[in-house]
Amino acid sequence: MRGTVKKLKFTYIKVTLLVMFCFALMGRGYVTFHETGNNYFHIMVNGQEVGILGDVSEVEDMLVEARRNIAETEENLVFLEAEASYTGEEVLWGEIDEKSTVLANMEKVLRAAVQEPMRHSYTVKVDEYMVNLASTEEVCSLLQAAIGRYDKEQKFAVELVHDSNREFGVLTAQVANQEQKKEEEESKEEELFLEGGIQAAVTQSIVNAQYEGEKDFDDYERGLLSLDFSEKVEVVEAYLPQSQLKPLDQAIEEVTKEQELKSVYKVESGDTLTEISLKVNIPMEQLIAMNDILEDENSILHVGDELTITVPEPELSVVWQEENYYEETYDADVIYIDNDSWYTNQSQVRQQPSAGFRKTIAITSYVNDQVVGREIVKEEVVQEAVAKIVERGTKVPPTYIRPISGGRLTSKFGPRKSPTKGASTYHKGVDLATPTGTSVKASCGGTVTKAGWGGASGYVVYISHENGMQTRYAHLSKILVKVGQKVKQGEKIALSGNTGVTTGPHLHFEILVNGKQVDPWPYIN
Repeated sequence: MRGTVKKLKFTYIKVTLLVMFCFALMGRGYVTFHETGNNYFHIMVNGQEVGILGDVSEVEDMLVEARRNIAETEENLVFLEAEASYTGEEVLWGEIDEKSTVLANMEKVLRAAVQEPMRHSYTVKVDEYMVNLASTEEVCSLLQAAIGRYDKEQKFAVELVHDSNREFGVLTAQVANQEQKKEEEESKEEELFLEGGIQAAVTQSIVNAQYEGEKDFDDYERGLLSLDFSEKVEVVEAYLPQSQLKPLDQAIEEVTKEQELKSVYKVESGDTLTEISLKVNIPMEQLIAMNDILEDENSILHVGDELTITVPEPELSVVWQEENYYEETYDADVIYIDNDSWYTNQSQVRQQPSAGFRKTIAITSYVNDQVVGREIVKEEVVQEAVAKIVERGTKVPPTYIRPISGGRLTSKFGPRKSPTKGASTYHKGVDLATPTGTSVKASCGGTVTKAGWGGASGYVVYISHENGMQTRYAHLSKILVKVGQKVKQGEKIALSGNTGVTTGPHLHFEILVNGKQVDPWPYIN
């Protein structure tokens, strides 16, 4: 009896479990055993598991649907990484997920992978400078701000047009005169009503009217004539993340604010440091500080020298022309008379100038705020200017070289403490310490005017030069030239020594201008 009861209980338990299993099959998704290979698939998106399915035929379609659902909730274009994969296995039975659950998990993973939204935008390129803006309206506002500094009456407007030489999507900026554009449009409309001979007759009458006498001062337009960008402005359509777009007010400040840009000024004939300072609008002290070749305001300039100058310029430069009426004094051009027997550092004013007075209509050209040209289109001279007449030399003056190779500077030109008894307290040359017997060369070609004993200076050689200057060499040990002898620059004239009043072997060297000693160092350096 007990065995029968146990058997009934065991049967009851099996039936109960079978019923529970059947209810579970009907209530949830399961896969059953099929001898057809893998039937239980782990679905992954971007390496993360999003669920389990019994069939993978719709996985790609589900991924597309998940991407579409995300895109529909975003205002702007979105970019995201989306890669689906799966691993399969063969099971007798197993629990699987609903497609809606897997789809929801796909969306969750993909949203985490969404890159910053990309929006339709525009990149403005000016040479090496680039700025990204959100719309063509902002682009036009930026460029309008650049020209607005010079167009107070708002006669000109920026237009964006497709660049015919580039692919579609590339625009270029043009500045149009709105008044002129309106007049041209009205003129075209009028021409539609004119026919053949009538049109020709009207056109000819206009041409004739233009040549009926010279224009008076009041006939000129005056004011702003033209305006354009100095550099080519390109505008390229793009899709960019919001973080790369620049606020309009910040872009305007960047484009219109003047930047310190380095440039080079090449010294021309007749230039002085003062004139260059005025030309480039840089204070003298600042100009000297920027250039190592300049020691002070008296530094010697040579044609072709290059000076570094810092010019303030905005990222986008504007070229413009303005026509105005002036009543002004003016100077006539200087008249030069060349004298082939004079050196280029010699000149003499033959006639003093006198300013004239005139009325003019002039067109002034600018790059930003800097005047780059001026053309007088009408002039009425009230009083003629008298030209300045200058006679100038054409011969290049002699140059000077160091009289010895090497040598250490031991005493400069000018006041000093007397180095020894009998020596001068005002040094009229420079001393170059060098061993006795060092070759002394002519610093400049000329004629020997003295060669012999010079008292405290020991043995000396004096050489006179074509430009009236003189060089002197003292404390020599041996003289190799005679009075009246012609010598060339660099020719050996003596040997250094320690004669006269000295504290050691050296060469004393002087340069005289108009019979007076000057510091020789600037001449030989």
